[in-house]
Amino acid sequence: MIMSRIEARRDEDTVAAGPLVDRLLGGLPPEAVLTDPDVTASYANDMASFCPAGSPAVVVLPRTVEQVQHVMRTATELRVPVVPQGARTGLSGAANATDGCIVLSLTRMDAILEISPVDRIAVVEPGVVNAALSRAVGEHGLYYPPDPSSWETCTIGGNIGTASGGLCCVKYGVTAEYVLGLDVVLADGRLMSTGRRTAKGVAGYDLTRLFVGSEGSLGVVVRAVLALRPKPPGQLVLAAEFASSAAACDAVCRIMAGGHVPSLLELMDRTTVKAVNDMARMGLPESTEALLLAAFDTTDPAADLAAVGALCEAAGATQVVPAEDAAESELLLQARRMSLVALEAVKGTTMIDDVCVPRSRLGQLIEGVERISEKYRLTIGVVAHAGDGNTHPTVCFDAADPEESRRARESFDEIMALGLELGGTITGEHGVGVLKKEWLAREIGPVGLEMQRAVKQVFDPLGILNPGKLF
Repeated sequence: MIMSRIEARRDEDTVAAGPLVDRLLGGLPPEAVLTDPDVTASYANDMASFCPAGSPAVVVLPRTVEQVQHVMRTATELRVPVVPQGARTGLSGAANATDGCIVLSLTRMDAILEISPVDRIAVVEPGVVNAALSRAVGEHGLYYPPDPSSWETCTIGGNIGTASGGLCCVKYGVTAEYVLGLDVVLADGRLMSTGRRTAKGVAGYDLTRLFVGSEGSLGVVVRAVLALRPKPPGQLVLAAEFASSAAACDAVCRIMAGGHVPSLLELMDRTTVKAVNDMARMGLPESTEALLLAAFDTTDPAADLAAVGALCEAAGATQVVPAEDAAESELLLQARRMSLVALEAVKGTTMIDDVCVPRSRLGQLIEGVERISEKYRLTIGVVAHAGDGNTHPTVCFDAADPEESRRARESFDEIMALGLELGGTITGEHGVGVLKKEWLAREIGPVGLEMQRAVKQVFDPLGILNPGKLF
């Protein structure tokens, strides 16, 4: 009897999926519609831990705006949920499928449509990889600053959906500051343009910013106008070692209060430094409790590094090592780039948090994470975009151990609570998705939640766009 019920449910699913696929194929080439369960399962989730994912009914890979419109019209007519996806490098479950949904993968819409050195803009499709855009505009002497750590694989559409950041945000800002205009396919298939391609523009509500960070819950971005900057000179990097995280955070405060504008200001705590040493034999002193990396891409970076080095020494740095050239700078940055991979090697699985606090309270957050680590008997390393106060406490655990997994999840929540207590936010660049939607309600409060849900209702009255995310 149990087996017959299961089989009956599968038959119903097949009947439901049949008309959906037929309707989709009415406006899409066969190669753009994937129905093999083994294939569609590979599109079910992003890189987040502890985020449930459903089984998509179909995966669609459009190449044109018109094909995206056809998908959304079909979804609206049949009342089928749609989950927009980029490269699925996200860390919040925002791209996770729901049962019976259409996964709308935008990765094949990967054309750079225009690069204008005069207007300093690029017009791109959502599937353009961040690094590919950076290299393309670099050939014109231009620079697209947002650089998430997954920049070699993540897409511009995904970056816009999660409002991603990166290492250089301390000087250049985050993705939202570079999105001038968007073409968006709405839930009912209509195409809407927002924003501008001019240097200035204040006509009407800023709907462009509304879509940045909306995680595909308001519409599907199919084209973006992005602001560019002149390509800066090559940067030089300084590494400063400290006997305590508190001293390193004091140095961060001195640097920012002194009016310095580093292109990068990153911090690694002792757990992270040890993990990198264990994996790569970087030769960092075992006595290092915190490593601070500062970089400048100014016309005289050596002078800026000397000034910052003096501030680090005043804060108690035990050693300050400025790079003399680009090769040495790259060597110093290797440890930072290895940090998340090294922490994953500690136990095999990690949960990467994304709590952002005021810079002045960065030291309190790191000290609090150390206490949480001891309380839950877990290895938790902290990597921080220190210049932004954006921290990535990374919980290392064995996913095969249910008890350790439970403690990992509880410690993750306690870190977010600590961030809010310190006047911070639950996410600085990874987004909310599934992982943090309960915490979003705590951060914005009941009135804020009501208003955000009202906005969602205007753009997506049927609730078919990325359901179960954010709220």
